[in-house]
Amino acid sequence: MKPSRFLPSDKQVRRRWHVPPALIHGSEALEGGGVLQEFSSGTGLLLWQALRDVTLWAHTPVTERKGLFSADAERRRVAEMLSVGPEPALEEPLGVITTMVGRPDRVHAEHVALACRQVGQWAEARGNLATALSFFQAGALACPGDACSAFKVGQIARKRAENARAESWFRRTIALARQAGDWSSYALAFSGLGTLYLQRGNLPAAHRFQIRCFRAAKRHNLREIAGGALHDLHVIATVSGQGTAAQYYAREAFEQYGPNHPRLSNLAHDTAYFWLTQGCFGPALAVFQALLPAVSHAAERLTTLSNICRAAGGAGDRASFSSAWDEVWSNADEQSAEAHAEAFLELAHGALSLGEWDRAELAANRALTTARLRGEARVDITAESVIESIRHDRLSVEVPASREAATSTEAHALAEDLVRCLSLNSTAP
Repeated sequence: MKPSRFLPSDKQVRRRWHVPPALIHGSEALEGGGVLQEFSSGTGLLLWQALRDVTLWAHTPVTERKGLFSADAERRRVAEMLSVGPEPALEEPLGVITTMVGRPDRVHAEHVALACRQVGQWAEARGNLATALSFFQAGALACPGDACSAFKVGQIARKRAENARAESWFRRTIALARQAGDWSSYALAFSGLGTLYLQRGNLPAAHRFQIRCFRAAKRHNLREIAGGALHDLHVIATVSGQGTAAQYYAREAFEQYGPNHPRLSNLAHDTAYFWLTQGCFGPALAVFQALLPAVSHAAERLTTLSNICRAAGGAGDRASFSSAWDEVWSNADEQSAEAHAEAFLELAHGALSLGEWDRAELAANRALTTARLRGEARVDITAESVIESIRHDRLSVEVPASREAATSTEAHALAEDLVRCLSLNSTAP
């Protein structure tokens, strides 16, 4: 018998997947211009020069890196650092990049990538996302085969609403991770695409990508990532109006996370928001108020306060509504724009429930403007609907009555579990 031409060889061969290129330029006219916009001082010039150095080095073939920079470039970079005196957190990574300028043919790519990652983390912690994106991307270009670095670029690009760039980096991550067997990055990239499509308003695609994330995580025993996928599926079901599925995914995510998981408070917030959409204002308000004392991040506090406004409005609690409303408006301009559109939409819902038409229209118009600037289609459509509702309800003499929907036994049980765990975590040393 003639042997088959397609019999596998004795030696297992790893398939090399095609790795798609990623977008590396946004709307900025000058490469690294976002860095100069966020830092106008000497630190900004230092960071911009370092970014340009790394980008040039990364795009130059290894065999051509010797003599890439002028002979006195390293000395001049050191003098500039001494003159500016950057923050201590920047001294080490900028020092590594300065060494790269002096010895471009001998520096290790991993060291350059790590230095870029450190600068990116520093900028992200400060809320300077343009700088963070630039340096995370430079690190990914320095180590083009690192799936984890590629994922981080997609994550920051998504936060900046650079959707095309984010998608290209997430898809690149999937290919790189599959090639290297980095299953954490592989699963997380599907989750990143799911979150991106949720922001765009494409709920079927968002659901499909989160299911792929969950299956990959379960297949490789990545419990935390699996819990995150269930959590995100709960959010998608909530937005889709699938109440039964949302309740199911919330309980499953809680079981997967456990009582001490760092994202438990996020799950509690999202579950309370689900109850909010179902008209269960009392349980939602109780959970949001339990969450607020532990929320320190500006964007997260903005979101929690806006949901307190909506829950308090639905429950007819004018005092709680006014207190949260005032805090949101007093701090909104100082906070990241990432959560603004959604937050002001919730304020509009709360004001509408109380019949406060002027406040409702003010918040809805702010939500609509921000959503259009950031390309958030779902919030855009909902804000337009709220504005139409305001114009209609202004003609009615009666203020809409607050009506508390019946809360299921299952929802009550989960609410009690969440509040108990949050209370224990807040008192833990």
